[in-house]
Amino acid sequence: MATKPTVDDVARLAQVSRQTVSNVVNSPDIVRAETRARVESAIAELGYRPNASARRLRSQKSGTIAIRMAPMGDGISGAVLDRFLHALTEGAHTRGMRVLLFTAEDDAAEIDQIRRLRADGDADAFVLTSTWHGDARTRFLLDENIPFVTFGRPWGVDDMNDPQHHWVDVDGRSGLASATRHLTEAGSRRVAYLGWPSPSATGDDRRGGWIDVMSGLGVSDDELMNLSIEAREDVSEADAAVTAFLEATPDVTGIACASDSLALGAVMAIARTGRSIAVTGFDNTPVAKAIGLTSVEQRLSQVADGVIDLLLGETGRDISMTALAPGEAHRLIEPELVVRRSQNLVDAEASSDHRPAHPRSVL
Repeated sequence: MATKPTVDDVARLAQVSRQTVSNVVNSPDIVRAETRARVESAIAELGYRPNASARRLRSQKSGTIAIRMAPMGDGISGAVLDRFLHALTEGAHTRGMRVLLFTAEDDAAEIDQIRRLRADGDADAFVLTSTWHGDARTRFLLDENIPFVTFGRPWGVDDMNDPQHHWVDVDGRSGLASATRHLTEAGSRRVAYLGWPSPSATGDDRRGGWIDVMSGLGVSDDELMNLSIEAREDVSEADAAVTAFLEATPDVTGIACASDSLALGAVMAIARTGRSIAVTGFDNTPVAKAIGLTSVEQRLSQVADGVIDLLLGETGRDISMTALAPGEAHRLIEPELVVRRSQNLVDAEASSDHRPAHPRSVL
């Protein structure tokens, strides 16, 4: 059985001292770029892996990033968090870090868990999800000077100007605008919006993208209100809301939705009417692919990369959270519209006088 390469093997190949190899692994910024590149090349060639346990013992750090695992919910939107957790774990592993999952009933319980994990030395930093305006968790972490990054904006006055709060988010407004524009260019002249009840920071942001496109087409504010449908993140509730809406609004030809769960409810309601109404979703879940639904992909691997970069720095392998200027502490990821040829969209195109080139199928 082949022996594992050691720090001495790396030092010999790179023609440096053991201390230099240690510096490259633990404090790369203090090593000259030319020397660092030579050592990193030797590490890659030999497949050397530093002893993480020994490093954690020396630094008195756990090398762990903790994140709360939220309840599964309806099983559709929950797939988004699952994909993010997977991408975050992979990204942390490449930097020599670990991800610890924990549960909590609510935000207050999450703060208690954070206190315990810090007191026991089990986690060096935290990632928060499902942020909202006035979120007590972020205030607690800032006051306690605990390193953290949020997946989601703080939704307050410090969104772009407070470098203390490091965050990564997806541009939901841009994503919904792209979905709405796709519907209108495919022939849907009256496009409704199905989203969560306001106030909802994420939902209101996504609704803004729909408003941008529809307003640009000359739709009045009053008409926008008439074309807005609200439902909680529940397939059955979305089904009921869209059913009632379609009974009162017979000329709608498209619905842009704030999530795939809502979109599935809309598709179910439309199917019973026999009408040709195109639907788009948001999150690009496996359900969207299964039913041929055009949906907005959040690019969660880029979100995870942004979180890791803010926690560790682009070349770092330890929690650093260095002071950043306004704007540098934030990452706003541009989403991607994944176009699929659902039957409703094909029918809408066929019945329209406006016949653009068929969108590319990704199935």
